[in-house]
Amino acid sequence: MSALYLGIDGGGTKTSFVVIDGDGRRLARHDEPTSYYLEIGFDALRALLHRGVQAVLHAGGATAGDIAYAFAGLPAHGEDSTRLAAFDALLAGVLPRSRVGNDMVCSWAGSLAGADGISLVAGTGSIAYGEWQGRGARCGGWGEIFSDEGSAHWLARETLALFSRMADGRAEPGPLLGLVRQHFGLAVDLDLCAAINGNAARSELAQIARLTTAAASAGDTQARQLLVRAGDELALLAAGIARNLALPAGTAVPVSYSGGVFAAGELVLGPLQAALARRLPGATLVRPRFGPELGAALYATRLAGRVLSDDALARLQA
Repeated sequence: MSALYLGIDGGGTKTSFVVIDGDGRRLARHDEPTSYYLEIGFDALRALLHRGVQAVLHAGGATAGDIAYAFAGLPAHGEDSTRLAAFDALLAGVLPRSRVGNDMVCSWAGSLAGADGISLVAGTGSIAYGEWQGRGARCGGWGEIFSDEGSAHWLARETLALFSRMADGRAEPGPLLGLVRQHFGLAVDLDLCAAINGNAARSELAQIARLTTAAASAGDTQARQLLVRAGDELALLAAGIARNLALPAGTAVPVSYSGGVFAAGELVLGPLQAALARRLPGATLVRPRFGPELGAALYATRLAGRVLSDDALARLQA
């Protein structure tokens, strides 16, 4: 049997477990809910990971001993030094050859197939990671309370703020007004306060970003402008990575992406490309080659010292 590799891509909405082999065959996948420990608690995170590992191994007809290496990319890893040891021990006793890191690595390893460049993540939260000639750098990912610009949570917050201005008469009413009323079943606009304040989990609130896209598609110019702002904020993350990696001005650096915000398609990719041209001349926006769940598995092969052949990558892509 070819060596097996297990990747875990954690996120604010779901956590994906994937097993591949060294020939680029996908053997199994399993999904669990959010692995954001600040929302579910650290004990629940540990239980989720152990449950998910057992489920994906069973689905792939494998045991822990068959796994040459595993990598788990988890949200909030590295953002509390007092928690690092606990994070790093999460898979101990379950997968003997494994490492835990931040989920930004999954996006980079997947979208760029491990090649030099910059990866933007805009899911529930936002963050960027890049590697260039052996150096790595992170930008963003400071959390939803005062940062995470361009993320689904940020878009949701800005969308609800726009709704409040429309409802008040401070902004011209647009399609967003009716979409939010319908989504929450509001009999009175102020009932939104009860629906949101103290009741909406981070991952649930982020889903409201879909209303931004729907309103923009329906011709709401103010909602469209929120997506333009998101594109600009994400371009700033890429520019921050380039600065932290000390890339010379005009370097031809590929920039890729992953996360639910990009489901808006050209409504956000167009503004992102335009903002990159302003903020990071020389950058090229490229479609992601693999998703972050396969990125986690690919990073596991790298940790094991294995480089997948072009044929294996093509098989994985197919």
